[in-house]
Amino acid sequence: MADITAAMVKDLRERTGLGMMDCKKALVEASGDAELAIENLRKSSGMKAAKKAGRTAADGLIGHKVEGGVAAMVEVNCETDFAGREPNFLGFVETVTNAVFDSKQTDIEALMATGIEATREALVQKIGENVSVRRAAVYEGMVASYVHTNGKIGVLVKLEGGSEELGRDIAMHIAAVNPQVVSGEDVSADAIAKEKEIYVAQAAESGKPPEIIEKMVEGRIRKYLSEISLVEQAFVKDPDIKIGALLKKADAKVVEFARFEVGEGIEVEEVDFAEEVKKQISGDA
Repeated sequence: MADITAAMVKDLRERTGLGMMDCKKALVEASGDAELAIENLRKSSGMKAAKKAGRTAADGLIGHKVEGGVAAMVEVNCETDFAGREPNFLGFVETVTNAVFDSKQTDIEALMATGIEATREALVQKIGENVSVRRAAVYEGMVASYVHTNGKIGVLVKLEGGSEELGRDIAMHIAAVNPQVVSGEDVSADAIAKEKEIYVAQAAESGKPPEIIEKMVEGRIRKYLSEISLVEQAFVKDPDIKIGALLKKADAKVVEFARFEVGEGIEVEEVDFAEEVKKQISGDA
């Protein structure tokens, strides 16, 4: 039997879009002959999953589990909201969530190699849509969570001090307002420099003296930092108090947080439905 190297598996994965284990198995059965492996895969249902792999999966659900001081959250994507409500998809989200919770593994490639990839491919075959596990987060300690009723936005918040009720309130606030960092100190120097560059260019068009422009830019930077910083935001349930003051009142601190919104940042290709129907009729979809 030919030795199957990691490079051979990687090459076949890139050519077919199939999972690592499927590619390795196909190469073993084909004694290392990649062309024969592809031919065999085309004869099997496995290539159906590969065809779906190129399609954008920007819908889906957030899965989460909090128990015994451990909290896990995942984003699992599919192509349509309809598939996102399908029982087999819901079961897969639960499987992935439990796997992340049990293993505390947030590296998606490593997670998929534990057997999740084979389950994903079987699901693709069953529901006829591309499915992907996009990201995962695991926190330990005093953690609060919130998942919006539609399952599209989820938040984990790690606290020091405070109460469960406070943690949930802050998690709900993060879901609604979408801060980028806990405080302005967490914003990188590079991010601030980029914003400053934009503000300088904008202010320069005003024709004002350099010293006035400098003050204008400083003011805009302060506003930018306050808008994206959790502790500087007005509490969504009581706008008269900022999150920072709310935490101070409870002698609490937000250590870190994660906010997942389904499909956030994924570019969705505009589909010509007439062309899509033609492809389906011709068997190309």
